[in-house]
Amino acid sequence: ANVKSSGKKKVNKAEQLRLQKEEEERRLKEEEEAQLQAQQEEAARLEKERIEQEQMEYLEAKDRERRESELAELHSLEQKFLSAQQWKTDYRANAKWERYLSCDGSPDPTVLQEINTFMSLWREDQNEDVQLVMEKGDQVLNLIEKLQFLLLDTPPNEITEKEIFQYQESILELQNLLHQKYNGATEHLLKTASMYEDSESGNMQAVIKDKNVTFCIWANLKKKVRFKNHVFCDVEHGFDLPKSLAVSSVAIRILHTHYDHVSPLWLQCQIVPKLEVLDSEEVTQPSKDNVEEPEEEEEKAREKPNMPTEKEMCSDGRKSASSFKESDNMAGVNETEEEIEKKSEILDILSQVQVPLMQEETNEEKEVITDENIVDLQQFVPVGGVYHIDALQLPPQVKKIKDWNMVELLDVGLEAYTYPPEETEDATHPPIQITLRLSDNVMYFKDPVVARWDHAGQQWRTDCISNITYKMQEKSITFDMDAFYTIALLQDVHCNMLYQAWELRPTGIDEALLTVTTPFATIQIQIKGYQCMLSSVVVEEEDVLSHVTGKWISPLDLRAVLKKAGVNIFPGEHSHKYVSVNKKAPLAEDRAYQQMALVASAFAFAWSKWNLEAGQEKVVFKVSEHLKADSVEDKDWSLYMFNGQKAQKLKITETSEAFSEELEEDSEFHSTLYHMLKDFASKEAIDKVEAASCLFIDVVYQLLLATRVLTYS
Repeated sequence: ANVKSSGKKKVNKAEQLRLQKEEEERRLKEEEEAQLQAQQEEAARLEKERIEQEQMEYLEAKDRERRESELAELHSLEQKFLSAQQWKTDYRANAKWERYLSCDGSPDPTVLQEINTFMSLWREDQNEDVQLVMEKGDQVLNLIEKLQFLLLDTPPNEITEKEIFQYQESILELQNLLHQKYNGATEHLLKTASMYEDSESGNMQAVIKDKNVTFCIWANLKKKVRFKNHVFCDVEHGFDLPKSLAVSSVAIRILHTHYDHVSPLWLQCQIVPKLEVLDSEEVTQPSKDNVEEPEEEEEKAREKPNMPTEKEMCSDGRKSASSFKESDNMAGVNETEEEIEKKSEILDILSQVQVPLMQEETNEEKEVITDENIVDLQQFVPVGGVYHIDALQLPPQVKKIKDWNMVELLDVGLEAYTYPPEETEDATHPPIQITLRLSDNVMYFKDPVVARWDHAGQQWRTDCISNITYKMQEKSITFDMDAFYTIALLQDVHCNMLYQAWELRPTGIDEALLTVTTPFATIQIQIKGYQCMLSSVVVEEEDVLSHVTGKWISPLDLRAVLKKAGVNIFPGEHSHKYVSVNKKAPLAEDRAYQQMALVASAFAFAWSKWNLEAGQEKVVFKVSEHLKADSVEDKDWSLYMFNGQKAQKLKITETSEAFSEELEEDSEFHSTLYHMLKDFASKEAIDKVEAASCLFIDVVYQLLLATRVLTYS
């Protein structure tokens, strides 16, 4: 039996060895085959790469060969920008002439003598009827607006430093005078307080308003503690006073100016920043590109009106009459002295330049504001105007004696009522509670920041204000303050950036529609000829801001209107420090906007998610030839990539797995976006591009440059 089993073992062992040997041979054979296959694949890959490389080199050589002729063709198209500049220059000159000829009784705000005569005549005018003051105020606001528009709209070669300084000075003086007149009107109202007596409380209450201002005035005629709070009917602003004020001879004024004449002037004079001044490295241009450069640079200089720098910029300094407490007028100073003082005061303000608008590129670090109570105006701006909330001394009232109205005249003007009282420094004084009903003409997308104007420091501050309650549905905000202040409600400048999407599409001859979708709103801007129109602002599926939609205005005015309404889609000089942007080289971004504008009459453009992946030197967007007025189907879009000097059509689509720069089959490189699109365009589309009006192209370019859709999406 043993012999048997040992024999079996031998057989098994032999069998095992044989199987092992076969296994080994098979493994070696497979390895050899795999190696061979790998070699073949590698050879094929190298061959494919070589062919691709050759193809690339061929395409690049082809692009280089025709580069000069393509740039020359683009250049002739770009002459349209120069024509638009010329048209605008003529338009400005003509407007000046028209203004001169109109003789409509209103002064020309650019002529110092006229504006000074206008102001001194109004200063001397003793009529303080509030309605008349408001009517005249409307004229003053128009003059200020014209000057601000000129400062923003006039290219540097058409305006001198002296003129800039003069316009800014006139703006400040007009703002001062207007506020003094409002104070005079307030005093006049308070002298006749008994005319506005409320039947229930016996106190005076008046609400007088127009489109620019709302006067809410309450006078404590009866001095009864139970009437220490009041809500102004119609406007729904209200207050709750500490007891000591409720038994005092005091009047409360909430003067809501629907504009902001308190913040520093540079805030109201912000131009569209030039792409060149952004802090990204300027791309060095290959010398072969010089063909086009010099003229194009000059053209750009003319094309983008740029504000003067430091010296001419208005400072953070601000007029000292922004609150009547310091206004000389209050104290009845005689006119000539007052004028002299005003003049020197404004000159001081204009000369102390603290934060120049155009900061040097090297000064990249943001000015660090160490005091957290100071509002950084590059991050938060007043929206909805300014609320001057004041406690005033009640002037002597008119007494009726037989048929006579008698009033004691005091030569002090409008006097502030000091609260908290100065003599008891250490005692704590109860706060004043204020409720403001927010304007329907503005949008707050987040809780507003409540700030007070600090006169001494010339800045908005958030201290001394507490217990803030914001009711979004009721559109009201309630807060306590320890004294009477000028108040503004501020909003984050960048809450509508980054955009979630954008689209620009032609809708007719020299007509287009730009849609920008932000985290809170969808904004649609129609473009037609040399103007644009805000056609809708939709928030949570509801149309808002109907008071500013549907009006044809210039791109500059559109910017002002939207910012004033709290919908800011216009990045500023410093926005890239507050928004984590997808930085792009200025060369790529600026040229993309220029060339998109040149072909916008026949091609639609839109946001692509791949723009983020393409890196700093290149921009990626969707394009579709578009000759009908309807919207673009998903299947019609193609992806294009551009770096300012080379354009290509991409093989990937918006829904591809990953980003790749691979070229679309049968496509080539081109030096310009225009020629790239021409490869796939119909003759009709190209004819339309060539026939497009220079003014339409210019407006499209201005809007793209102002919204910066390729960086802020």
